[in-house]
Amino acid sequence: MEFKALYFSDHLTYVNRLNGTIGVVTLWSKPEYVMARFKEAGVDLDPATSPIAVFGNLYGNGLREMLRNLLYNPQIQLLLICGHDRSGSYQELKNFFELGLEIVMDANISYLAEAGLATNPYRIKDTHRLIDGLVQPLLFSKFFTPPEIKWLGDPGLSSSKDRGAASILSNIRTAIANFQPRSMQESDRLLKNSIPLLPQVETSYFPSNPRGHQVVQEHPIDAYLDLLFIITRFGRRVTLKKGERLELQNVKVVVEEPHEVDSKKLMAVNIDPVKLGKYYMEFLDGGIRPDETYNYGHRLRTYFGLDAVEALAARLKADPEDRKAYFALWDSRQDLTAKESRPCFVSAFFRKFGDKLTLTATFRTHNALDAWLLNFYGIMALQEEVAKRVGLPPGPITVFSHSISIDPKELDRALTLVGKRKWRMQLDPMGYFRVSLDGKEILVEHRFEDVTLKEYRGKNAVGIQHQIARDLALSDINHAIYLGRQLAQAEIALKEGRTFVQD
Repeated sequence: MEFKALYFSDHLTYVNRLNGTIGVVTLWSKPEYVMARFKEAGVDLDPATSPIAVFGNLYGNGLREMLRNLLYNPQIQLLLICGHDRSGSYQELKNFFELGLEIVMDANISYLAEAGLATNPYRIKDTHRLIDGLVQPLLFSKFFTPPEIKWLGDPGLSSSKDRGAASILSNIRTAIANFQPRSMQESDRLLKNSIPLLPQVETSYFPSNPRGHQVVQEHPIDAYLDLLFIITRFGRRVTLKKGERLELQNVKVVVEEPHEVDSKKLMAVNIDPVKLGKYYMEFLDGGIRPDETYNYGHRLRTYFGLDAVEALAARLKADPEDRKAYFALWDSRQDLTAKESRPCFVSAFFRKFGDKLTLTATFRTHNALDAWLLNFYGIMALQEEVAKRVGLPPGPITVFSHSISIDPKELDRALTLVGKRKWRMQLDPMGYFRVSLDGKEILVEHRFEDVTLKEYRGKNAVGIQHQIARDLALSDINHAIYLGRQLAQAEIALKEGRTFVQD
């Protein structure tokens, strides 16, 4: 019975595609690295005789596609999980089959599927993973026995963890030796059109300058939700080799008070605080695993032959006003031509501003939904370590993302989070305006901390509007709308000879 992938066919590594009954899920580890461990364990990888049909990754996304591939290939009776579980994908897959799904009632999205509109997403029980409910665990058991899932371990861990490489090889041998497949026929395969298609969330982008967006918030979680909102609202559809994306360019996010987010607030938006905390703790580790092409800690501390944390801190300690505390993680000689993956986080710039140490981090590409907040925790760890060595408190962090996007297939998750975003009144950092009548003119005082910066005068609102716009005297859209209302009311009062009192 031939393995036929409905999704991601060109991303899978096939072994015995015709007769294999085992699938190997490598999570974040490179499939070729895991295959080498299987070969080392003595597993038959001959395309004609191997019990293994396919090797494939499972990152934070891709679970919905994998489930549909499994539903269409009932001959895969055993899933061996062997890899680096960076995003909790193993637990999500395991819980899907063992615990099932629960409906999310407070979502503000709807799915467009062949069967019509499914009004709610689902959550895999005891996880934070949202997923469509079109493929349920019962759909597997209705037609055949669901695949057995067996955890073999992480082949990239050192010998001090998980009993080391020898334990992994033993686990591989034992799992293969103990497996007794059932016979399957091509007729056991479900019809392709009976497998639920991936749902689509209906959306269209609103017009904007796709390179002109920025977010300024005090806290990381509010910045993250605002970022998702502007991408789901203004992102343009592009088609990459890996598929469609909703993309914006050169998005700037400023977080004025970077700090770890309360666990309850994270869980309220379906983010695992344990995963974020682990990433934060491990971000500056300078080692690299044998199944990794790169990681940020290695690029920062080892790859270029110097420790960037030490070097950056030394410059700033010697001269706190130094403007050369800049480090690039991008290696043009290697990364421009490499066939393997390359860094998304490409530069860090530290600058003392006021009495604090600020950080500007630049990302080449960014997965807004699954990577932005995770990466933010990592660069917080970097900033805090450098600041500690310099003797300055950490200040605001600015993140530039040259290309930041969301997979349209993940819009259900993104829009559910966006639905939890609340509007909050924010003071315009450029000051405020006092509007009054002075004789036969409207008087507008631009003030900051009770100091008048400039006065604007005129007999009508339009003239003053143009003066203020010319000076770029405000930056907040809510503030602008409020000021417009006050100017209109002041003009009417002036014409009618009435007293004007600003709201």
